Amino acid sequence: MTISAPSSRYLRLLSIAGSDSGGGAGIQADLKTFGALGCYGMTALAALTAQNTRGVRAIHPVPPAFLKSQLEAVLDDIGADAVKIGMLHSPEMVDVVAWAIDHYQLKKVVLDPVMVATSGDRLMAQETVQVLVQQLFPRATVVTPNLDEASLLLGRSVDEVAALEPAVASLLALGAPAVLVKGGHLPGADVVDLLGQADGSRQSWQSPRIATPNGHGTGCTLSSAIAVYLAQGQALPAAVELARSYILGAISAGAGVRTGQGQGPLNHGFAPLPMQLVNL
Repeated sequence: MTISAPSSRYLRLLSIAGSDSGGGAGIQADLKTFGALGCYGMTALAALTAQNTRGVRAIHPVPPAFLKSQLEAVLDDIGADAVKIGMLHSPEMVDVVAWAIDHYQLKKVVLDPVMVATSGDRLMAQETVQVLVQQLFPRATVVTPNLDEASLLLGRSVDEVAALEPAVASLLALGAPAVLVKGGHLPGADVVDLLGQADGSRQSWQSPRIATPNGHGTGCTLSSAIAVYLAQGQALPAAVELARSYILGAISAGAGVRTGQGQGPLNHGFAPLPMQLVNL
């Protein structure tokens, strides 16, 4: 029996992030998002966490050499059309990821600088922040901090709509080619997100806040969805707009569901798409 050579492959998305044992954020949210949007998801674990909807109980970082082995195993064999980067616990891990971006010439990179969990728990060592900015901001396609992370990166409070534009400008000045400041933690009835690019362009989105007890993993999910749409060939503003549409649907679909006793997860699979194929 002769088996013909395959004529297509899946759209490949790689998540480099921490594991959430509760399944709502981190690697687990990334894989759910990739699958729901019709992509083949792969992972390189940077840390294990013991967490649930109430908070983070413990963090166990992966040795940097083992993170590198995971990246080599996946990228030597399968490759990636886009990469989402989440929690990196140490400067040595940042160095490994920067090496991988250069070595494998990864062009579509979404950096979600995960520093603080939805529960308020600190997820990144302070000494890692400066190395992250130096090594990964210039290598990313877009950096996607929430308000808490933007505040930590800049050393000043970013807590109102008027602070979004100065924050974007300051983050761009740190070397990122594009920055999406996520305004989910803003007070008021609306959520405002602002995208700025190094060419001076700005684009903002505003949507009514969805009343829900289930906001765990929103940042991870949004950045993963942006990576998917970049992998499809969408321009960055279109990728952000499509990703926002997806996450608003996931939040709305999960708003009435109880999972755990704290901040529950989204409904990532509210409208799953078939696997997307790329011709060889």
